[in-house]
Amino acid sequence: MGNDLQGDILMTTYTALTTMLGEDLATKVGDALEALDPAPTGVGVFEVEDGSGLWEVGAYFNDPPDVAGLEVLTALYDVKSFTVSEVPETDWVAHVRRELSPVTAGRFFVYGNHDADKIPEGSTPLLIEAAMAFGTGHHGTTLGCLNAFDRLVTAGFVSGKVADIGCGTAVLAMAAATIVPDVVLASDIDPVAIDVARANVTANNLQGQVNCVVAPGFDDPAIKKAAPFDVIFANILKGPLIGLAPDMSNATMDGGYVILSGILNEQANDVITVYTECGYSLVHRDEIVEWTTLTMRKTS
Repeated sequence: MGNDLQGDILMTTYTALTTMLGEDLATKVGDALEALDPAPTGVGVFEVEDGSGLWEVGAYFNDPPDVAGLEVLTALYDVKSFTVSEVPETDWVAHVRRELSPVTAGRFFVYGNHDADKIPEGSTPLLIEAAMAFGTGHHGTTLGCLNAFDRLVTAGFVSGKVADIGCGTAVLAMAAATIVPDVVLASDIDPVAIDVARANVTANNLQGQVNCVVAPGFDDPAIKKAAPFDVIFANILKGPLIGLAPDMSNATMDGGYVILSGILNEQANDVITVYTECGYSLVHRDEIVEWTTLTMRKTS
């Protein structure tokens, strides 16, 4: 997932949001939104991670959307009416810089260029630009993964093969690359995320130490060739984590670790159950606000 914060630009945008039951219906409504005139600048289809089975469909517009067209879609697909909102003008880059203070996760210090003078002595700095704010370490899932990896390093992990599946900004892959001598492999299904990841790798002078590829899960020749791994990060969501469990097990070295997040606290037991059935045992379970990070070790 990427962000398009281009310079200190003020703009008014509009959103149109609705919810419905079922992924198939949500996907159809999302596809239909793309055909509106004026066309949306983006459409998102997301599962509401509360066990309700609801999906949220949202469209984003630079100009006021065609309300009549939205009403036609609600009637055609028999879904709730869209809630249309105006997002006020905001200097987003300035806002991000104000809100994203540096984050410390064990030895790792995640910061933006505007805080380069605040790097603590003896820390491992990881630079993430404000215009690439998704996955900076502020979110409980990313912070939990960094803390979990720092714990492994403190316990003695210093080398081995590492993969970051669903890498986003690649902050986790870069953290690993500061520790392990092997090239860290990072994958994401979103090409924009990989562009952001590669830019961050360059900004941190880690070229040649992190290889970022566009791929769903482990489906990339470089990842398949490098497997099995000693540590795998997967900061995604409950559904994909459960779906990836068999592939994750095949890609994890015996005695190796997976660090799993993107899991709501109430979903953690379901993930633990599936991964236990795939040969893992729970090492640590950490909660940051509503998010859980699991460290599990492959034992069979």
